[in-house]
Amino acid sequence: MTEFSFDRTLSKINGFFKKTIFWLKDNVTITSGKTGFITGSVFAAVLMIISVLNYSSFTSLESEYRWVLLAVALLLPLIIGFEIAYKVSVNDDFANKIFGVILIFLLPLLSITMTECLNGIFVYDMTYLGFFANYLLVLLFYFLVFSLSGSIKLSIFIVNPILYGFALAHAYVVDFRGTPFLPMDFSGITTAMNVAGTYNFKLLYNVIIATYLLIFIMVIGFKVKTPKYHIVFKITLRSFMGAFFGVLMTLFYFTSVFADAGVKPDFWNQTRGYKNYGFAFSFFCNTKYLFMNTPDGYTADEVNNYLSENSIGENEPTVSTPKSAPNLICIMNESLADMSVIGQFTTNEDYMPFMRSLTENTIKGNLYVPVVGAGTSNTEFEFLTGNSVAFLPSGSNAYMLYIKNPIASLVSTLEAQGYSSLAFHPYYASGWHRTSVYDYMGFNKFISLENLIDVSILQDYAESGSGADYLQALVDSYYPDRKNMLIRQYISDSYNYSTIIDDFENRDKGKPYFVFNVTMQNHGGYTVSASNFDECISITSTDTYYTKASKYLSLVKASDTAFEELINYFKGVKEPTIICMFGDHQPSIEKEFIESVMGVSGLGGLTIEQEQLRHITPFFIWANYDIEEQYVDKLSSNYLSSLLLKTAGLNMTEYNKYLLKLSETLPVIDTVGYIDNQNTYYRWSDDTQYSEELKKYEKIQYNFVFDNENKKTEMFYLNGFTINNELDGGEE
Repeated sequence: MTEFSFDRTLSKINGFFKKTIFWLKDNVTITSGKTGFITGSVFAAVLMIISVLNYSSFTSLESEYRWVLLAVALLLPLIIGFEIAYKVSVNDDFANKIFGVILIFLLPLLSITMTECLNGIFVYDMTYLGFFANYLLVLLFYFLVFSLSGSIKLSIFIVNPILYGFALAHAYVVDFRGTPFLPMDFSGITTAMNVAGTYNFKLLYNVIIATYLLIFIMVIGFKVKTPKYHIVFKITLRSFMGAFFGVLMTLFYFTSVFADAGVKPDFWNQTRGYKNYGFAFSFFCNTKYLFMNTPDGYTADEVNNYLSENSIGENEPTVSTPKSAPNLICIMNESLADMSVIGQFTTNEDYMPFMRSLTENTIKGNLYVPVVGAGTSNTEFEFLTGNSVAFLPSGSNAYMLYIKNPIASLVSTLEAQGYSSLAFHPYYASGWHRTSVYDYMGFNKFISLENLIDVSILQDYAESGSGADYLQALVDSYYPDRKNMLIRQYISDSYNYSTIIDDFENRDKGKPYFVFNVTMQNHGGYTVSASNFDECISITSTDTYYTKASKYLSLVKASDTAFEELINYFKGVKEPTIICMFGDHQPSIEKEFIESVMGVSGLGGLTIEQEQLRHITPFFIWANYDIEEQYVDKLSSNYLSSLLLKTAGLNMTEYNKYLLKLSETLPVIDTVGYIDNQNTYYRWSDDTQYSEELKKYEKIQYNFVFDNENKKTEMFYLNGFTINNELDGGEE
């Protein structure tokens, strides 16, 4: 046996490095020209100035790595400058070919570093599976482009800007609403564009660094040349890459191989999933679930049995039915929430004193909604139809995807009983496809922002790029008598309710009145201040000033005052009237505030009970006549309209009766999971004694929404009523 010799081993290592250095010296050329040097210097200087001007976005971070990140933001411009100024050439043909293949396998590391920077995490924050999955996914897209083009340059130029664009959208979506960017958000692009101007688009620290990384990668793409491989090797390589991409995509989309192995989104907490498994992987995995599959074992004939077996009997109102059907005013209040449900904090004054005090002739309580921070129309869908978003693909939006034909709802149930119907939303009509959806639901009329403010004013404001005070000035000049019309740049709740009152006073008095109103006052963009906005609420239980939270609570105070005005008006109305108001979701405010109030160090590891707290908004059913007062601790939004019909003493569909019966056992069914009447919390991944009943509910909903050929219309409509309606707009 040869003895180990330290000197001999050291000599071999030195010899290897010596040969490598000589090889590099003979085969690698580094050159620079005057143009390249000037271009590199200019790029470095411009990027350095950007970093310096935005240094506060780094120093204001609470992270212990803020100085490291600032150093990276100052160092990267210098590296990019050198990269542009100098050109590296490999003269050895064989080594150049090997380097070309290696480069394709190395580039995804840079690409996912860029996307995860925009995801707000370091690469090592991901799980091992997350890192490997992101690497493999990005590599597959390099393979796809290379297999089609045979060009490394095109692979870099095509893959990376697309990844950057998606990840950039994710960065701002998270900053604005606190939840990840999902594939389904594309269907709401019109709505997003309408409200984008109300947000403060600051240059985030991670956007700066990620942009520098993109530039670095693109310069590599600009300088790299695809080696001239032998035709047989090139065809083999491109064929292998294309086939590898095709096989894995087929397995992912058309089989359960990957899903069974755990390769799927974190459905129950997408925020946690994006942190653990990275942006590219999490976003891509969600694309598989955009399409609605038929529930296992579904047959349309079963639906009648499910409904008849599990519904309550004939209508048994809890109150005496008035001589005439009561007028119904239903209000989904934008972002209305009592944030004390997530934990205790104090303010300088109560931000919702009237709502807390409202008890006489009132049913009120906690409403569990399917979304947090955004996704208004999904809560709207649940309220109007009685269906649950929990049975739709994660991240999907019912209005944008699934309502393509006439559909039964609270609207059709009331119209079958002689009601008029008005939809009212004081923002752009195009949002969430409401014009089409309201038509399919059978509303008689739809009033939107375009019916309240002259379109030329809206165009002027949109094109000016100015703030809320500019819009207020335009409104003052056109409508000098509308002093309370706006709070910030949105229609105030007070003006919103005065519009309802005006419409009520001019209604067709031969029919009971029904209006469904989605307010706008409390919409996100909580960094905006304006002369028409009284920021009266401040948080006193902490020394930290939370800008968004404080402004939001001040908006809630304005909502509380406006709601009191509405109630006071209808107290004086002789006709029996019920007002049902609820919040669509909690607001997107500082996560640091939410973490502080909840007493947690992060929102990615919440217990199911804590997750459910974030889905609670208040609801109120108030009548101007005697009804039995009640406090409901837990109710999800899919049940609320059925409870409203029962309270009003109106006829209900078999579906409404089924839902009321189900609510006795499972009062909460939402996207987090479900809660039973024993206050036990369950996730959707749990196999429980309720699993079979939930599968029945899912099959009924599938028939309701998707199975148009075999729809059991008699279960969802009253008295053979069908929707045959063309939606009318309001009048200016």
